[in-house]
Amino acid sequence: MLDKRILSAAVIIPVCLAAVFVGGWIFLMLVSLILGVAAWELARMFRQGGYAPWEFMLVGGSILLAGARYFSNLDLAPLIFSILVLLSMTFHTISYERGVDSAGVDFCLTTGGLAYVGWLGSYLVSLRMLPEGTYWILLAIVSVSMADVGAYLVGMVLGRHKISRRVSPNKSAEGYLGGILLAVLFAYFFSKGIQPHSHYIRVDNGMMLGLFLGLVSPLGDLGESMLKRHFHLKDSSTLIPGHGGFLDRIDTWLWAAAVSFYLITWFWI
Repeated sequence: MLDKRILSAAVIIPVCLAAVFVGGWIFLMLVSLILGVAAWELARMFRQGGYAPWEFMLVGGSILLAGARYFSNLDLAPLIFSILVLLSMTFHTISYERGVDSAGVDFCLTTGGLAYVGWLGSYLVSLRMLPEGTYWILLAIVSVSMADVGAYLVGMVLGRHKISRRVSPNKSAEGYLGGILLAVLFAYFFSKGIQPHSHYIRVDNGMMLGLFLGLVSPLGDLGESMLKRHFHLKDSSTLIPGHGGFLDRIDTWLWAAAVSFYLITWFWI
């Protein structure tokens, strides 16, 4: 299992880093692929639970929202999201008329999934398009990854006090604090190294972003765990050997992208 995880990471990390540095339509294509697959995995969860969300809308809408952020940032995205919700209600209303008794719940699953994966995930594009977006997205995404690593390592060695017995019994308060510490440490060294080359990133705001993401990003992991436990699944899929599915990998990214975008644009740009 460990060999599979290392091999998968050895392929995925360079591809993602290359797309971040290149930016433009290359980055958009990567984000669209990730969000499209994650949306499909979410629809698959719902179907295994006996529901019938509009899979085409979940997948296609998530990709469309990423494209909307690229071509117009926040100008057209709210309009497109509103149209997608209205189309979803129309589709599920027709489904109910045709005898699908779960259509009301299916509508909520379609729009909720679209908001979760498509709307939040498309902030990855908005984050990359900010001034010095390469630096910001690396700071944000790697910080939450370090929080995950720190929580795992510290929790494995020192974990005693459980913080979520029902949703994720292996998570501990000690691991949570370790994750925050590692996220802040990474943010400190990253910001210190980037500061001479950046007009916006400093050690103080870099550490503040790392701290805030370390505090809130575990909610992304717990939230997805809640969905998987509800539908009695271990992973969202088995597409990434040793890692589960795409949604399993980006659950904290969704939080990091949206939270970072607003912190950065409200306070530091």
